[in-house]
Amino acid sequence: MDKLINEFLEYLKVEKNYSYHTIDSYEKDLRNYQDFLNKEKIMIENTNYKIIRKYLTVMYEKKYTNKTIARNISTLRTFSKYLLKENIITDNPMVLISNPKIEKRLPNFLYYDELETLLNIPDKSTTLGLRDAVILEMFYSTGIRVSELINIKISDINFYDKKILILGKGNKERYVLYGDYLKQVLDLYLKESRPKLVKDNDYLILNKNGGKITDRGIRLIISNILKKGELDYHVSPHTLRHTFATHMLENGADLKNVQELLGHSNLSTTGIYTHITNERLRTAYLNNHPRAKLE
Repeated sequence: MDKLINEFLEYLKVEKNYSYHTIDSYEKDLRNYQDFLNKEKIMIENTNYKIIRKYLTVMYEKKYTNKTIARNISTLRTFSKYLLKENIITDNPMVLISNPKIEKRLPNFLYYDELETLLNIPDKSTTLGLRDAVILEMFYSTGIRVSELINIKISDINFYDKKILILGKGNKERYVLYGDYLKQVLDLYLKESRPKLVKDNDYLILNKNGGKITDRGIRLIISNILKKGELDYHVSPHTLRHTFATHMLENGADLKNVQELLGHSNLSTTGIYTHITNERLRTAYLNNHPRAKLE
C-alpha cells in the first residue's frame, strides 16, 4: 500500500495541483488508514463498505471530532476514486458513506486596524523584509491561496493593467487584480530586493537562497512576522484570504465578483462571507442603536 499512497500523493501534486499543506494532510490520514488495515490484515483491494464503517467507528471511539472524521472521509473518498480509476478496486466503498454533521464556523479574519499592524511589521529597508511585505500585501490585495502565490512567475504579471494570471485548483486559470499599495511595494521589491536574491528562475517570491519558496516557507515567514510584532492573534495565509473577501463585501462588492476573484467554483462557498458581514452588522446595531434593546 506504500507504493499506492505515494503514487496517489504524486497524482495530487502533479495532476491536481494540490498545495503541500493539503497533500501533507492527505498523507497523514492515509497512513492512519493504512495502520488500521494492517492491524485488521486487510488488503486495500478487499476493502468494502463494512470495513470503512468499522474504521470510522474506531475513530468515533477514540473521540475524534466530527470535523476530523469528515476530513478523513473526504480523503478516503478521493483516494477511492483514484483506486477505481487505476483499476485497483472494482467498487467504490465510499459511495454510501456520508459526512457527520459539522457545526459551521465562520472563517477567521482580521479587522482593518489589526491588518494594518500586521502589514507594518516587515522592515522594508532590508532585502528579506521587503520580500515579506510583498507576501503579506499580495495575500490581502488579491485574496489568493498560498499554493497560488508560490507559483506566480514574473511573466504572469501584467504591470500595466495591474492584474496577475493565477493557476488555481484543478489547473483552472483566472486573473486577480491589485491596487496601488501592492504596486508600490511590488515595484520596489523587483527593483531593490529580488535582484539580490535571484539565481536563475522566473518565480516572483524567492527564499533567502534565491530559489522558489515553498508553502511551508511562506507559513514560517508569517509565523516569524507574528513573533516579531508580538501579536497574540492567529494569522495564516487563509486568514488573509478571508480578510480580503470580508473587507470586499463590507465595502459593497458584489458576491459574484468576489467569487470570481477567489476562484471558487460554487457561489455557495463564497456565501459564507456574507454570514460574517451580517453578523458584524447585527452586533454593531445591537451595540449602538439607542432602541435596539429594552432598558
